[in-house]
Amino acid sequence: MNTNEISRKMRMKANRLNNVKEYYFSIKLREVRELIAQGKPIINLGIGSPDMAPPKEVIDAIANASKQTQNHGYQSYQGVPELRQSIADFYKKYYTVADLDINSEILPLMGSKEGILHISMAYLNAGDEVLIPNPGYPTYTSVTNLVEAKPVFYDLNEDNNWFPDFEALEKSDLTKVKIMWVNYPHMPTGATPTDALFKRLIAFGKTHNILIVNDNPYSFVLNDNPKSILAYKGAKDVAIELNSLSKTFNMAGWRVGMVLGSKENINNILQVKSNMDSGMYYGIQQGAIAALNLSNDWFEKMNAVYKERRKIVWEICDVLNCVYDKNSVGLFVWAKVPEGRSATELTDDLLYNKDVFITPGMIFGSNGDNYIRFSLCVKEDKIKEVLKRIS
Repeated sequence: MNTNEISRKMRMKANRLNNVKEYYFSIKLREVRELIAQGKPIINLGIGSPDMAPPKEVIDAIANASKQTQNHGYQSYQGVPELRQSIADFYKKYYTVADLDINSEILPLMGSKEGILHISMAYLNAGDEVLIPNPGYPTYTSVTNLVEAKPVFYDLNEDNNWFPDFEALEKSDLTKVKIMWVNYPHMPTGATPTDALFKRLIAFGKTHNILIVNDNPYSFVLNDNPKSILAYKGAKDVAIELNSLSKTFNMAGWRVGMVLGSKENINNILQVKSNMDSGMYYGIQQGAIAALNLSNDWFEKMNAVYKERRKIVWEICDVLNCVYDKNSVGLFVWAKVPEGRSATELTDDLLYNKDVFITPGMIFGSNGDNYIRFSLCVKEDKIKEVLKRIS
């Protein structure tokens, strides 16, 4: 074997990457940037990255902490006790979850996306199966593939309020399933959970010895009734919950999330996390504490902006003859394209002929094929410009 052959062999990528594609938005945003570089006035309604600033209290807390020399060293993997206490208080106030132990049942994360990987590494072996919603967040699938487990997709349909079909699930072979990903309020559809849904999920997890993971970052965006699966009897026996400050407090770039659950589950996740980072920066923890202790006025102010933006997006949907649910919540508007029209064809037409980027629903799974998703993370004048372009 010559030197070039040895070099090529050493550079060969891991097999786990064979089933993992580059993230859709990474590819599409690269294309959008290229179009902008060519002089195209692209308006991006595709990405759910909040465009508004975090609360002033958050910025002040981060800035003040950053001025202190002693705050720039490594931090605890579990975060400072004050942060865990603020998370517990927040869950008690808004979710009526009153029995969280701050020393053993709360683990701050550098974003909830990080938590998806940590949870998967903590529980999944090669060949284990994972129930993943269709449509749903693509990262559930990519992380499952990265740890060499097997994605098993379960259908969510509009006719069933985008809830799991438990009768169909009960008829399937669940013997190898270890984790079920759920996400309510749901992304991309904006469907909200009911008490009956969470109770059914808990019972399902107990019956089949499946860890139920609720990914819950959209509770406070255009939603007056936030819910946590941990508020329901028996939840800690079979469920954990991810949450995030990214959407709730416009802190996406700061990477502040959390996972909550039983002591046993949190310890398992911490065993992974402690080998992958060196703790969250102290200043960011102080900013998170400030955010979690804000009053309801913050949510009202934020949602007033999103409501006005959503009204215009609904007008855009009307012009495009798309159908949408005015009761859905979250940072997006999920809309069904007209009969006989391809969602991908529609979004490509808007991108190349109207200089507007909207997300086709197919990236969230086959059950999203006939839908498109609009982000509300764009200034009102830009959304009005989109309406003008397509009218």
